[in-house]
Amino acid sequence: MVRLHDEKKLLGSLQLIGRCTVSCIFVLLAQFSLSLVPRFFSASPFLLQFALSALLLLVVLGIGSCCRRLLGLHSSAPAFVFFNILFIWSFYVAVVRKVTSSLMDGLFNAEVAIMIIGLCSIQSTDPGLATHETLTSDKLVQSSSFGVDTHNQNSLPLRRIRYCKICKAHIKGLDHHCPAFGNCIGQNNYVLFMVLLVGFLTTETSYLVCSAQCKLSLAFGMGINKPKLGDPVNSIRSHIFKNAYTCYFFFHLCILSFFFPVVRNSRKFGRNSLEINLVGNLAISTMLFSIFQVLWQGVFLMWHVYCICFNVRTDEWINWKKYPEFQVVCSEPGESFSRVTFRNPYDKGILQNIKDFVALRE
Repeated sequence: MVRLHDEKKLLGSLQLIGRCTVSCIFVLLAQFSLSLVPRFFSASPFLLQFALSALLLLVVLGIGSCCRRLLGLHSSAPAFVFFNILFIWSFYVAVVRKVTSSLMDGLFNAEVAIMIIGLCSIQSTDPGLATHETLTSDKLVQSSSFGVDTHNQNSLPLRRIRYCKICKAHIKGLDHHCPAFGNCIGQNNYVLFMVLLVGFLTTETSYLVCSAQCKLSLAFGMGINKPKLGDPVNSIRSHIFKNAYTCYFFFHLCILSFFFPVVRNSRKFGRNSLEINLVGNLAISTMLFSIFQVLWQGVFLMWHVYCICFNVRTDEWINWKKYPEFQVVCSEPGESFSRVTFRNPYDKGILQNIKDFVALRE
């Protein structure tokens, strides 16, 4: 029995290593494929480069998924997220940090460290698994024929115990199953999920600021070295970037950085042309990737802020016809049929809903 257990443990470890390896390969393919956009479309407008980058990313991931299925390989979505973070951070350490201030450098590295810790924490956190003592299979809501006592706050529907088909488990306050984090988002980790989502947005915005500064340094032929003392141009540049980290300034910085082509004169940098081109292309491609992440995650954050303010879960919003407590039968005089409309029995007002969200684990 012990030997069999050890063999299963070893097999599980090998499968995990294999999935992480496949995810790492996908990340490298995706990131270096994105660098082809600024390489061949450097003179194109920013919006066109952004659209091409998004399209290319979808194509690469689609082809990679098809190849993975044909070869019978498995990947890990959390590992894919982790290796993307690692790739961006590695490029930052190797190139971008050379033109950032010490304050911004420390801030960005701290954000990356906190983000990785949060990513590991949310994967291992119990989302709110319902025990056998909490529920029985004949009481759980799984169809619209279930009768609900709206006056009984202890009834299972009003305790918001839902079933996750992916995890094959019943979760208290289930919002959705998050493939990127490899876990359900439920009552116990919803607050951590929101904190982590804000952390991702903050970190990606910080990287945009730093990579825009790197892009401007390349565009104006300043190189990617720390400012030298006594150089009036570098002194002014250092003073600006150390003391003017305001939203207004960096908004214009990010916009302006896309309108300057990468300088390709190797004598100004003391490096060969191929290396400078690769650095410039990766600076732009990682910037485009970060903007893409900020946009969709920003929309995702706004959606969850809405859900918190009105005390509704994503699963409940999408599948409300499965849960009778959200259904109200309406029939008007003269009509031969009844209509079922949505009603949220958990909405207690925005302030109280926010208080309930903060106290979810209590």
